[in-house]
Amino acid sequence: MVGQAGRSGPLAGMRVIELAHIMAGPVCGLMLADMGAEVIKVEKMDGDDTRRTVPPALEGESAAYMMMNRGKRGISLDLKDPDGVAVLRRLLRGADALIENYRGGTMERLGIGYETLRQEFPALVYCSLSGFGRTGPYADRAGFDLVAQGMSGLMSVTGEGPGRPPMKCGPPVTDITAGILAAMGVLAAYSHRLRTGKGQAVDTSLFEAGITHTYWQSAIAMATGIAPGPMGSAHPLNAPYEAFETQDGWITIGAANQTNWLRLLKAIGAEVLAEDPRFALNRDRMANRQALAATLAPIFRAHTSAAWLARLEAGGVPAGPVLDVNAMHRDPQALAREMVVEVDHPRVGRMKTLGLPVKFSDTPGRVHGPAPLLGEHSRAILAEAGYTAAEIDGLVARGVVRETVA
Repeated sequence: MVGQAGRSGPLAGMRVIELAHIMAGPVCGLMLADMGAEVIKVEKMDGDDTRRTVPPALEGESAAYMMMNRGKRGISLDLKDPDGVAVLRRLLRGADALIENYRGGTMERLGIGYETLRQEFPALVYCSLSGFGRTGPYADRAGFDLVAQGMSGLMSVTGEGPGRPPMKCGPPVTDITAGILAAMGVLAAYSHRLRTGKGQAVDTSLFEAGITHTYWQSAIAMATGIAPGPMGSAHPLNAPYEAFETQDGWITIGAANQTNWLRLLKAIGAEVLAEDPRFALNRDRMANRQALAATLAPIFRAHTSAAWLARLEAGGVPAGPVLDVNAMHRDPQALAREMVVEVDHPRVGRMKTLGLPVKFSDTPGRVHGPAPLLGEHSRAILAEAGYTAAEIDGLVARGVVRETVA
């Protein structure tokens, strides 16, 4: 298959049709693409809405769009036109999976819902992402990360502390996590299909993705009947496990068990605190967490972050600096793990993007290229599907397909 040329990774040879926009669905697609799958992104005629999520933009291309869609090939298709649906069905003949994150009922109205497509493509893995899932009383609600963070409990445990306004996590964690869960679901269903030849529907949501982040807090609530609240950077089960201010910045301390607690005290020259009954064991430190933080705070403010991190590393205490995103991009470990990589974009030129967070010893994945221009690969994809040049010209002329020349 022409579109698979040059692709590496454990999923090389897999073809995915992505009918997804904004973030959750595209995250699923980019994970699969980085692991070697050929992902064909099918966009509406005016493109994924993320193309208009600006600023920032580079050479007129949305930075957000380029981040979420690198490594994919793109075709722009009018699915409201029966001829557009016919094109999609032709593309599905060679596909292993379909990803969609339209609002409930949209795919059915277009005639490409799961129950319809499974009759024609019984081996297809059909993945749906939505705000709340395709079943249940909220199935028809639109979903956004902010709403999902609020309803899943995340905002109730995020923030500086009791009595402060509810706060969302900085990144859109339910969007991103839903995309990762969807990729996991697609691969599980694909594994089943390889054994049995049968496809199936995969269904996950932002709401459920948010709930998965409450494992510790849910454990506490289920055991005690008390819903935990926000604790700043502190941990609901271990102490000290939080950020401390230094002379010139902030560092995080992960003394999350008794061994590391004693190592911490030795590293900071405060062994006497081991004899303080308020801090003897983890349950004591949790009961007196604010007093513990107040006791440690002036110690850490006495020296620079670099000085403390050197001492803590020498003492075997888990710790690290609080980096901003630019500093993270420059971090030697991020670079060594290829989490910041470069690709060549047809308009922007050489540009940076994030890399694949899963490493494989025998079948390494990678970012296979930049995000597509709107309709950049329309003609090539249609030709691979068996359309003649004249037929493609006709589809473009009738406004069923859009193409862009790089």
